[in-house]
Amino acid sequence: MLTLPRLLLSLLLLTLLAGCSNEPQPDQHRLQGSIFGSFYQITLAGAFTEAELDVLHAGVLEEMRAVDASMSTYRDDSELSLLNQTPVGEWVEVSNALMMVLATSNKIAHASDGAFDVTVGGLVNLWSFGPEARPLQTPSASDIERRLTEVGYQYLEWDSEGMRARRQRDIFVDLSAIAKGYAVDRVSLWLLDQGVDNHLVNLGGDLLAMGVRSDGEPWRIGVELPDSQQMEVAQHILPVRDLSVATSGDYRNYFEADSQRYSHTIDPRTGQPVQHRLASVTVLHPSNMFADAWATALMVLGTEDAQALAEQQELKVLLLSRNEAGGWTSWASPAMRERYGDEALQPMQ
Repeated sequence: MLTLPRLLLSLLLLTLLAGCSNEPQPDQHRLQGSIFGSFYQITLAGAFTEAELDVLHAGVLEEMRAVDASMSTYRDDSELSLLNQTPVGEWVEVSNALMMVLATSNKIAHASDGAFDVTVGGLVNLWSFGPEARPLQTPSASDIERRLTEVGYQYLEWDSEGMRARRQRDIFVDLSAIAKGYAVDRVSLWLLDQGVDNHLVNLGGDLLAMGVRSDGEPWRIGVELPDSQQMEVAQHILPVRDLSVATSGDYRNYFEADSQRYSHTIDPRTGQPVQHRLASVTVLHPSNMFADAWATALMVLGTEDAQALAEQQELKVLLLSRNEAGGWTSWASPAMRERYGDEALQPMQ
């Protein structure tokens, strides 16, 4: 299964879900379960019979399972595992889906100057956040240096015409910071193809909101306070329509050793977990694949560099940083303020 380390958004739905019956329910319905080592919740606004919901649920599962079969690092039979296991320099045939995700990963890696790098998998494993499941202990400097030699998005080559890819160095490709976003997009597109125009897809905290709720209002998404001691407390509430939302943070998946806190977010350039005041990055984008990857890239960069890059790329971004007073400072990019206004972006607390 895909490794999905980030449960970083509180989903605040302000209407009750309708009960199930054989008759259409003019309200909202939720399809939910577990996948990718996390949860999924698909909320549908409109009138559906129980039989129709069963068909939609089966189709949604098929779309998600196809992504897992292609891009999981936990499945030996996935396309991605085959690529990682094939000797260096040998080409591997890949699907359209995997090709799209690899190409998008490369684009964001270049734009972020390597802050986003899908070949960071070896370092993620070394720091006990990947499928190797090493003991939760601090790696030695020599181990980190060795793994750094196995990192570099420039060593992953693909041939879009021949639909093939290969590793030019013994890198470990890990798509967990972008594949979940691709799965969100894929589920949403499938629902649109079925004529389900109003829906909210939530895969492990990455969301895509299309259309409106059953009351005609936009979907309302809560951006979580990045505090491991306070679960699911919203710092901001955003009305979202025809946009995806992805958040990356350092406050859910971490371990402590020698009185030091180590985040699951690894800087591909240094081989170390990030150590800065930036606690949470939320990105709004038409594509959750892009939002997912950009949230990770900006989280790696830290507050000042993330602000500069968000402005340069004209991204809709909300940053939450720890301040010296022990509280939180919110920052919204110009594109975010243009959409929501300064007042709408004021913290709730």
